[in-house]
Amino acid sequence: MRVHPGQLIPGCIVMSDVMGKTNSPIVSKNTVVKPIHITILHKFLIEEVEVGQKLSNGSPFLPQKIKEEPEGNETVQELEQTDFRDQYLYAVQSYKKMFHQWQAGIGIDISAVRRVIVPLIEQVSQHKNEVYSLHHYTSKDDYFYHHGVAVALLSALIAEQLQYSKGEQIQVGIAGFLSDCGMSKIDEKITLKKGPLTSYEYNEVKKHPTYSYRLVEKVPALKNEVRLGVLQHHERLDGSGYPLGISSNKLHTFGKIIAVSDLYHAMTSERVYRSKQSPFKVLEELLQQQFGKFDPTVIQTLVQSMTSLSSGMKVRLSNNQIAEIVFIESKHPTRPMIRLHHSDEIIHLKYHRDLYIEEIIS
Repeated sequence: MRVHPGQLIPGCIVMSDVMGKTNSPIVSKNTVVKPIHITILHKFLIEEVEVGQKLSNGSPFLPQKIKEEPEGNETVQELEQTDFRDQYLYAVQSYKKMFHQWQAGIGIDISAVRRVIVPLIEQVSQHKNEVYSLHHYTSKDDYFYHHGVAVALLSALIAEQLQYSKGEQIQVGIAGFLSDCGMSKIDEKITLKKGPLTSYEYNEVKKHPTYSYRLVEKVPALKNEVRLGVLQHHERLDGSGYPLGISSNKLHTFGKIIAVSDLYHAMTSERVYRSKQSPFKVLEELLQQQFGKFDPTVIQTLVQSMTSLSSGMKVRLSNNQIAEIVFIESKHPTRPMIRLHHSDEIIHLKYHRDLYIEEIIS
């Protein structure tokens, strides 16, 4: 039967994928509904959901009159008991709400920020593959909101791989979450523009780290390294970044970590005026074309962490063929030896420069 999300109750069984604006389902087929799912469906303005006639406990499901969307505070208590992807999608919608508040001139509620992002940061080491695949959920229309959450989690995961303390991982994650809050102060005619930006518009966008810094500098609960990470996430080691054009010796490590996380997620995501790229192709660009601009230790940490997950996994290639990774050479981590499924042929991608891994599929 098809019902409105407001008629759902915990224990309902979803009979078909509930799709939003992305290529991945908001709630997957066979999910047993929890309160957090109902909240997410409301947030995504879903009008109908196909569910079974019986609850997970075998009792018949009798749809009641439409209920209002659950209060946010109630759902926060459910977060730790829900799946990582659901928590991520909830965090994206929470970020969207905060972003609109910042646009309206409301200051940053750091307690609300922590309630949303810290439970996710605390789980990143158990969900590495999901963190590196968050770009799959990003849509053109909601890019900013996905980006804020994804950069937070990527930054925290890199910090964890660099053996930062748990407290430092949380701090750099919060800095990543707030790094683009200043985009709320940029004219929407620019941020929502469908085509390429003019020089003037791009210069306006380049002011957002300064606006972000102004939003966070008066939040007393934030440490100075968080503020520096926010301000410096578009600076580059060679001084070619913005807003200050400072170079390596003046950059805080938080800014260096967020810079790599920001670029990785941006380049792998579908945006209004730019198509997404393969994560492995992005890693290659970070290793080769961006040399001298980003901290090499941070880049190597991202590459090693991501490619270490890949050995033995199935992948889809840029020509849509399916293959299995059989060996990863340390000097060429993004171009491993693979076995093609349709022929069992083994090839080494370092000798096939026109072919690359599109994505990991299992």
